[in-house]
Amino acid sequence: MIKLFKNLKKIDLFYIVIAFILIVGQVFLDLKMPDYMSEITKLVQTEGSLMKDILANGGYMLLCAFGSLVCAIITGYIIANISARFSKNVRKKLFNKVLDLSTTEINDFSTSSLITRTTNDITQLQMFIAMGLQLLIKSPLTAIWAVTKILNKSWEWSSLTLIAVVIILTTISILLSIVLPKFKIIQKLIDKINNITRENLNGIRVIRAFNAEKYQEKKFEETNENLTKTLLFNQKAFAIMQPVMYLVMYFLTLSIYIVGIVLIKNSLMADKISVFGDMIVFSSYAMQVIMSFLMLAMIFMMLPRANVSASRINEVIDKDITIKNGKLKEGNLDKVGTVEFKNVYFKYPDAEEYILEDISFKVERGETVAFIGSTGSGKSTLINLIPRFYDVTSGEILVDGVNVKDYDMQYLYNKLGYVPQKAILFNNSVKENIIYGDNGKEKTNEVIKKAIEISQSKEFVEKMENNEDSMISQRGTNVSGGQKQRLAIARAIAREPEIYIFDDSFSALDYKTDSKLRHELKKYTKDATSLIVAQRIGTIMNADKIIVLDKGKCVGIGKHKELLKTCEVYKQIALSQLSKEELEDA
Repeated sequence: MIKLFKNLKKIDLFYIVIAFILIVGQVFLDLKMPDYMSEITKLVQTEGSLMKDILANGGYMLLCAFGSLVCAIITGYIIANISARFSKNVRKKLFNKVLDLSTTEINDFSTSSLITRTTNDITQLQMFIAMGLQLLIKSPLTAIWAVTKILNKSWEWSSLTLIAVVIILTTISILLSIVLPKFKIIQKLIDKINNITRENLNGIRVIRAFNAEKYQEKKFEETNENLTKTLLFNQKAFAIMQPVMYLVMYFLTLSIYIVGIVLIKNSLMADKISVFGDMIVFSSYAMQVIMSFLMLAMIFMMLPRANVSASRINEVIDKDITIKNGKLKEGNLDKVGTVEFKNVYFKYPDAEEYILEDISFKVERGETVAFIGSTGSGKSTLINLIPRFYDVTSGEILVDGVNVKDYDMQYLYNKLGYVPQKAILFNNSVKENIIYGDNGKEKTNEVIKKAIEISQSKEFVEKMENNEDSMISQRGTNVSGGQKQRLAIARAIAREPEIYIFDDSFSALDYKTDSKLRHELKKYTKDATSLIVAQRIGTIMNADKIIVLDKGKCVGIGKHKELLKTCEVYKQIALSQLSKEELEDA
């Protein structure tokens, strides 16, 4: 947790100092009141005392109470601002770190867990700072200050107070040892709840179609029941603390008065009033000591969960980034738009088998190169190595004649127009989805309209209520799968990149739209390089070069008709989709 406190700004540290001074003032005023109360007690018991003296001391007590209230209000305001800014800074740092993580590192955490860490865990820290920072300063300060004021009053009363403190500390220690491991379980169960909820929302149509509501309810209920039981266990454990505190407090007061009676009884007549006043003052200060430990107990109730949350946040922030950013911001001008794989091998971290083995090929500027193969042959994995979603295990990938590892990531991405296998749209207008991102080029209305036209999106966009300004719902649920793919392609076109990467991005289109889109795209991107992963032979048969993958190995490179003669894997894929006559006429 201490590591996270480094996210406090200098201004926050300045305000903490101000808060500390105010809390010292508050404690001083709180501990000054028993002195005035003792004076009033003595005045009441002493013959010839003036009412104005009693009222004066009472007035001082009211001023102390009001001053303490003002200090508490200002301190609360300052601490609230500090905690809010702290959570903002940590949330921003965590969010930015997640953006920097590669796909490999993100897979080490679940999506639901990252959401919980960014929301719930940071909220726990914010609550701890908002309440704990005040109590961490106030409780030990009050305890120490109060103890110094009562030490010389009576060793009997001091002994009673010490016994009470020992009982309280023992209770806190036992409870913490029981409860602390449970907080780690709670955060993991919250992750699981979020994961099930997210899964349920994403798959709601499938769940309903297969009448799986009961199964999902049971799955959620089991996790929810475990979370509830763990939370109840912790709450029941902490529920013991308050009655113990009050029991100790009341018994301590009673014990002080019993001892006080004995001390008054055995005192000389002249000292009885003084002893009585000391008893009143001591009981007040003893209550302050106990209250300070009660405040400390509240901190210990929040600390374990905050500590677990801090560890989970640090786990993400301290995660080593395996894909390091390069420094180059320019490629080889003689090789613009070229992509080359040199003896590339790839396997996922901790995996034993290679997904890709000894892949070598070169794509020249303006060429359209397609990748085809059976499911699991490594097509998408190969494409994802170019933008460095993963890094090669061995070998190298060159873009514009430069190893992709040497590029500044932002500069590399500016060269690419990437369309993922699963089209992703954001909760914004059609226009904002198309001009999404920044690659240093101006995206004018003319460019947007051209992208919509080439991607064959014009027909359905014009039918929308506000055309390009029509809103797309979250995850694009108000458009069809084919429409999502076309808008994702329009986004890549609007970037006007050197290299287009289409990761099975035409699968949701009908054959007519697919053919027309590819024809228009070929004309518009004649000077750009296109890399296409596809399942349909019809999508790729006119490509300049087709690379056939089988079990992670390259088993054929050539044009459509060449591969029909020389590559058995390609021939089998082609015959499974088209007849011999259709293939011969192609």
